[in-house]
Amino acid sequence: MTAAKGKAKDKAKDESKSKSKSKSAVKGTSAANSKSNGKSNSKSNGTVKGMIVGEDKDKGKGEDASGRKGRAEGGCGGRGGRGAGTVAELVQGQWGDQRVGVRCGGRRLTHHELAGGAAARAALLGELLPRGAEPHIGVLLDNVLEYPLWLSAAALAGAAVAGINPTRRGPELMRDIRHTDCALLITERAYMPLLAGLDLGIPFSERVLIVDDPAYEELLRPYEGASPMETLAVAGRRGVEPGTRMLLYFTSGSTGAPKAALCTQGRLAAAGRSLVGFLGVRPDDVHYLCMPMFHGNAVIAGWAPALSGGAGVALRRRFSASAFLPDVRRYRATYFTYVGRAVQYLLATPPAPDDRDHPLRTGFGTEAGAVDVARFAERFGVRLIEGYGSSEGGAAIQRTPDTPPGAIGRPAPGDDLAVVDPETGAELPRARLDAAGRLLNGEEAIGELVNRGRSSFEGYWRNPEATADRIRGRSTGGRVGAGWYWTGDLFFRDTEGFFHFAGRTDDRLRVDSENLAAAMIENILARYAPATGVAVYAVPDPVAGDQVMAALSLREGTGFDREDFAAFLAAQPDLGTKMAPRFLRTVAALPVTATNKVHRVALRRAGFRCPDPVWWRPMGRSARREGAAGRGDLGHLGYRRFTAEDRDALLDVYREHDRLALLER
Repeated sequence: MTAAKGKAKDKAKDESKSKSKSKSAVKGTSAANSKSNGKSNSKSNGTVKGMIVGEDKDKGKGEDASGRKGRAEGGCGGRGGRGAGTVAELVQGQWGDQRVGVRCGGRRLTHHELAGGAAARAALLGELLPRGAEPHIGVLLDNVLEYPLWLSAAALAGAAVAGINPTRRGPELMRDIRHTDCALLITERAYMPLLAGLDLGIPFSERVLIVDDPAYEELLRPYEGASPMETLAVAGRRGVEPGTRMLLYFTSGSTGAPKAALCTQGRLAAAGRSLVGFLGVRPDDVHYLCMPMFHGNAVIAGWAPALSGGAGVALRRRFSASAFLPDVRRYRATYFTYVGRAVQYLLATPPAPDDRDHPLRTGFGTEAGAVDVARFAERFGVRLIEGYGSSEGGAAIQRTPDTPPGAIGRPAPGDDLAVVDPETGAELPRARLDAAGRLLNGEEAIGELVNRGRSSFEGYWRNPEATADRIRGRSTGGRVGAGWYWTGDLFFRDTEGFFHFAGRTDDRLRVDSENLAAAMIENILARYAPATGVAVYAVPDPVAGDQVMAALSLREGTGFDREDFAAFLAAQPDLGTKMAPRFLRTVAALPVTATNKVHRVALRRAGFRCPDPVWWRPMGRSARREGAAGRGDLGHLGYRRFTAEDRDALLDVYREHDRLALLER
């Protein structure tokens, strides 16, 4: 029995019936929600009664940047200080801090209330978790108040949060929950229909908690007043340590089946501490979390540095480009995290004269591309910092003040990073760039990024094959590279030692025996003014190798002008002879995963057999003739509409060469 539970029983001994009361309350919650029609309830009722500060009556009325009052140090010292070794210590450091710690819509909690709410949930977890079960909590929620509360509760309890992707369905969703051995599932009414009929491997009536049902509030009531300073560990009844498991978060699934990467409390606390210094996080900052919290982007790069630096967070249930600036102004947000596609969505919104009227200073993320970074800074006056750190923790690159445009930076301290041939493990030559920063020797310089030194990779949950693949040798006999961390990402390194991102290894194309990186072609096509988004991917050539296909989203009201596009391609000095897309698909919007990354698997599988308009350069010309064409000759770049007759004739060529099955990969 925990101390918190004992206090709750003394407080309500005639009203409570020990553990059976808790279980009946959970059952009541489930029963109440079995009648749910699946409609979203935006009121986020599931906070402990009395912990809500109240409605936001001061929208944009000149509070300090976080809207908070109270202790200025805000968790930057004492037990929750910057040197904390665990996330639990950081949560404990919020106790007594009366400044606003989180805002979501019209609701807000102080840091103190966050810590208290986390302690109450940790005590409840200790009551509900079966003896011998893995201390894993599945969280199937949008970005609502309950998400950071349960992250903090798991930290105090020595448990781990498995972020469940709400865009998954049926067997895939069930697989994610069962694969991560969730002993408890936290969800909301809107997602109840997704769970109908699924065998989750846990008693639905006892251990599925629905946070926007009144019965959930009643379930938590006996634990009000719990302190985060008490020992609430449930993981084998031991205390919380840096090596205690904290997160099981799935990879994005943009290029394959998602894997559950492990992250301990020590690694998450260290990541937050590092970003506090790197980003200059201040206690009066507000981190706007609009990327989904079931993924590492928002938690590791957004929530963790806010917790470590004593800053506040503002939550957006789901990313919205149109609501971005209104939210930033409302919450006085100073920082946000992003992925490249989200930046493209923001740039696609109609320009307004007050685009620079906001408190935002910095954005931090990946895959925005040099063109979009420059456009974002010019339009919104906000510096986007392109970082690199594999979500698994195996390698990190830090931007330094002297990092040139287009580069990511240099290795983080302690990392021995190199760009190597993925087949032999041999380090590749340095890249040569022209005066405009364009790559001149991509064929020999682009390879896979590896960390040959000590890495913080902690493996994948119950997936020893994928774990071994990250650290195994890649040369003949598996000797060279054994023990290195293989990132799966393509990079090149310039003569000054700066690393440049060139795409995923899965995004590499081989055209006429030449290796190409999709990201390099995307960077070129992104310069095309009418385009709001670009994705480049491989489709199988009907005879051998690959052909380049690109999906292009255009500004609203803009049609595809094939002659204008051909002229644009001909004017690009760094467009190699094999880089021009053979097929071009025009779309209203690029398909994305739940983490707003381009869904390349979907694009590749659809190929040129898709419902959207497709344009192509017919394959009658030889590669030699195309390569010899001068820049003034646009004939080899001429596009025309890809018709049903073209498709049928091309498929016959695939059949002749027994390559039709490759189109289904």
